[in-house]
Amino acid sequence: MHATAHRPLRRPLTIGFLPLTDAAPLAAAQELGIFARHGLRVTLRREVGWATVRDKLLFGELDAAHALAPMLWCAALGLNGPRGDVLTAFILSLHGNAITLSRNLRKDGVLDVDTLRTVARSRRGEHKLTFGVVYPFSSHHLLLRDWLRTAGLDAERDVRIVVVPPAQMTRNLAAGTLDGFCAGEPWNSLAVAQGQGWCPAWSAALAPAHIEKVLMVRRSFTEQRTEDHAALIAALAEAAAWCDEPHNRSPLATLLAQPAYLNQPVEVVAPALDGVFDTGLARESVPDFFIFHRGEANLPTAARALALQRDLIAAGLVPAAEATPDLPARLFREDLHRHALAPHSRISAAS
Repeated sequence: MHATAHRPLRRPLTIGFLPLTDAAPLAAAQELGIFARHGLRVTLRREVGWATVRDKLLFGELDAAHALAPMLWCAALGLNGPRGDVLTAFILSLHGNAITLSRNLRKDGVLDVDTLRTVARSRRGEHKLTFGVVYPFSSHHLLLRDWLRTAGLDAERDVRIVVVPPAQMTRNLAAGTLDGFCAGEPWNSLAVAQGQGWCPAWSAALAPAHIEKVLMVRRSFTEQRTEDHAALIAALAEAAAWCDEPHNRSPLATLLAQPAYLNQPVEVVAPALDGVFDTGLARESVPDFFIFHRGEANLPTAARALALQRDLIAAGLVPAAEATPDLPARLFREDLHRHALAPHSRISAAS
C-alpha cells in the first residue's frame, strides 16, 4: 500500500548522486513515482566525484545528496574542504563495496593477503603498489586500511593510496596506474567482467552492518523547508523498502542500468544486487551484499554515528580534539527521521 499522496509542493528539489548501485533508493523513488506521490518534484543530478557533491551541497547548488557517511564529519569540521552545518536523517544503504586487485598482481603471484605482503614489500620505494579509494573520508578508505593491516602492511609506509572517482577505477586498473582499489558497485563487477581484476574481499564480510551512504543535507534546509525534508525522508523509506524486496531486485537492476544512472549492462549490475557476487575466481553467495532497508538500516542513531566517529579517529582521518562527544548526535538525527515517518506507519523505521 502506497503512502497517501500530497498536493505538490511548490519548490523543486535538486539531489546529487554518483553513478553507484547504492543510489538505488533515489533512482527507485524517482522512476516509480514515489517522490511524486509524496508531493515532491525532484531533479536527480549525476555528479562525477564526492568532492563535487560536497561543495555543491554546501554552496546551495544541491538541496540534498547521496553521500558517503564520513563526509558528514569532513563537511562539519571543514576537513579537506569548506566547512558546513550538515546532517542526515536517513541512511540510504549498508555494505555494497569490494576490494579489487589487478590481474597483473595475480600473475605476479598474489593469491591472498600473505602473498600480497611479499609483493608489496618487494615494491617499496618509487614503485610502491598503488591503491585507489573514492574519497579520503570514506568507508572505502577505512576498509582498505583495515584489510591491508590484516596483510601486515602499513597503509602509510608500504603502499600508496590515491583518490579516484568510482567510475574511473576500472579504466585506471586497466591502464596500470592502479594495482587495486576499494569502491562500490558496479565498478568491481565491471573490472571482473572486463577481465581486468578479481575481488579478494567485500565489505559485507569485512565490516558487517557498516553504514555506507546517507542522505546529506544542510541544517538550514531542514529548518527552512521542513515539510519538504520530511516528505523526502518518507519517500526514500518507501523506496528503500521496495529496493530491499528480493523480487524487486531484477527490475531494480534494469532501472539502474539505464544511461541516466549507471549506464552499464544489466548483466554487470544485477548479480551483486541478487546476492551472487562474481569475484573473478568464483561466484560467492552474499545475500547481504546490499542492505537498503531491513533491520532498521535507515535509522540514523547517535550510537551508530559514535561508532563511525571512533573508527575515523582511530584511522587518523578525523582529529580527536575536534570530534567532540556531542558531534555524532548533531550529525545523525534520529529525531527528524522518526518525525518524518510518524504519519507513515507502514514504512516506519522498524518495518
